[in-house]
Amino acid sequence: MAVWKPEPGERYLARVPVCFATGRARRVRGMRWFRDSDRRDIGGELPGWPAGPEFTVRASTDALWRSGLRGIAQAAGAVVLGVLTSQGGSVGGGSAVRRGSGTPQEPADEVEDFPVLWAPPGTVARTLPWQLDPGRRDAKRYTTHAIITDRRWVIVGLPLNEKNAWAVEDEVLWEGPRRDLRRVEPRDFTTGDDVKIVFDDGSWCRLEVRTRPRVTRYLDPDLELLPLASLSPAHREQAREFEAESGCGPGSSFVTRNACGCLRIATVDGARVSSWSGIADTEIIVDADGTRLGPQEFHPADFFT
Repeated sequence: MAVWKPEPGERYLARVPVCFATGRARRVRGMRWFRDSDRRDIGGELPGWPAGPEFTVRASTDALWRSGLRGIAQAAGAVVLGVLTSQGGSVGGGSAVRRGSGTPQEPADEVEDFPVLWAPPGTVARTLPWQLDPGRRDAKRYTTHAIITDRRWVIVGLPLNEKNAWAVEDEVLWEGPRRDLRRVEPRDFTTGDDVKIVFDDGSWCRLEVRTRPRVTRYLDPDLELLPLASLSPAHREQAREFEAESGCGPGSSFVTRNACGCLRIATVDGARVSSWSGIADTEIIVDADGTRLGPQEFHPADFFT
């Protein structure tokens, strides 16, 4: 098939590259496992999955653990120093850059072990496609994207087109309804690029998502899209102006509420898809009184250059 498109009346919210995450602590660096609730490795028994790499947890000692933390701290310090240097020593102004944390949130699953699939028999996580695993595909030639709508989320696979990133041929690998989701948790250890998606049956997966805010925001089971008719006249006018500016036409935008009480008005161009970076969205933030706080335009390609 060509580029994936939603059904009539289905709201397209986001599309981002995703894959199973990779361990970064000393013991599990470069590794990942697929587990059941007894922590058995089930990577070799998942139906239809080709053989993948076999990993062995490295020896664990307090000294190695402390050494791993020092390495993370040193790397983080180098990043901060580089940012300060590029800004002439000032941390003011410019865009905020999301950073990871040197402290594991779940040591058992981030330092001692690194499951990316927690999938007892009969659970949703056990149905996820093997193509999400970088160790079972040619990651230089093939990628996987998550597409999020107001009804479901879909995993598609597609070739990475080096000559023309916009020549996209999607293959639907998996899809699931939003009602199967229990929660979406950011995982900040080291890079801050991971997200843990917990299904309603208790199974879960851990994905690497460099454009993580789009996943945590729009895949949130508690996401509420605000009908334009429910907004104040000032907010509706901002939405109309935004749609005209973006060129996407009337009714193309969708509205969500931030924790601060401001409204986020956004639109996506689902017809223009990059195999490397997904789709771009454009958004504005409007305060409670209907005053625009400033345009924000997000380009996923910025995270992959």
